[in-house]
Amino acid sequence: MLRIIDKYIFREIFNTWLIVMLTLLAVLLTNQFARILGDVAKDKLPKDSVMDLILLSGLQYLTILIPIGLFLSILMALGRLYSNSEMSAMMACKVSSLGIFRPIIMLTIPLVIISSWIAIDIGPKSILKIEKINNEAKRKLDLSSIEPGRFVVDKNLGTVIYAEEVDESNELRNVFLRYITPEGEIEVVTAEKGNQIDIEDEDQRFFVLKNGKRYIGNPGTTDYLIMEFQEHGIPYVLPKTRDVNTDVKSLPFDMLITSDDSQRNAEFHWRIGIPISTLVLVLIAIPMSRSEPRQGQFSKIFSGILIFIIYYNLLSAGKSWLENSIVPRAIGLWWIHALMLVFLVVLLLKKNGYFRRLSRVNFLK
Repeated sequence: MLRIIDKYIFREIFNTWLIVMLTLLAVLLTNQFARILGDVAKDKLPKDSVMDLILLSGLQYLTILIPIGLFLSILMALGRLYSNSEMSAMMACKVSSLGIFRPIIMLTIPLVIISSWIAIDIGPKSILKIEKINNEAKRKLDLSSIEPGRFVVDKNLGTVIYAEEVDESNELRNVFLRYITPEGEIEVVTAEKGNQIDIEDEDQRFFVLKNGKRYIGNPGTTDYLIMEFQEHGIPYVLPKTRDVNTDVKSLPFDMLITSDDSQRNAEFHWRIGIPISTLVLVLIAIPMSRSEPRQGQFSKIFSGILIFIIYYNLLSAGKSWLENSIVPRAIGLWWIHALMLVFLVVLLLKKNGYFRRLSRVNFLK
């Protein structure tokens, strides 16, 4: 059964964690949303993929936001209890340290499980979906993305398309099209109507234009060919895309465990390092939040952010060293977690006055 004090501490930390998480997530997703809208405006992404990309990006951010959110929330919540002397009152009422930290563990365990699930399974799948959306966008010049009265430029295909009207069936009216032929000549086409059709070849499509004129030639010369047509099909080859299944970040976790490849081994240690670092940061936050009464609940935030930056920069550097076989596979990223645990031991000794007592003993000698 949860005691009143357990519910109180749990609620304080959880509410703080929720505020920190939502704030950081809102900032990151706002920047991502602006970038995605910019790509949509440049016709690099289809309009209907915006919400999917935002959701998938949010899942990616959670791998970092859950650890830092939990770390900062414990620092802030416990720091407030210390600064308001509430922690001293709890101790005076014979509430043990284990009793105070029990609600912290109750919140930490589910979040560590969630971060493990995202880092090991959900995160790689979201990367794979994002890459597939980007690849489909590169291979798709969708007429539904053409807005009436607006030029659409595709640098990959070297085309410029303009339509005065677009009906509900995505048929274009009063079309202007400019593209570069395989021979290197520039062809300009004007037509009353136009639409796009698929063929059996998945790497090729056709623009079919009706009732128009073709102008073929090279700029700066007078050698032009002008033709009228009732129907004209223009083939174009879709750009090649990267095989997303070869990306280490999107590989299934079981393929990383059994692999001898250095990059896959580095990715394996990175994924399991996310939940491990979450737990280590929680252990560091508990003694680090301890402060003197009226010292201020935000006094440790700057130090906490600095520790988080150092920790994750070390993990990123360690991953790079693993990929380049600078660090042995057997060591992996374990040395970084061990280093942070050594820091935790030093912090505990300092908070419990061990170094002060040791210096006093040496002074008396």
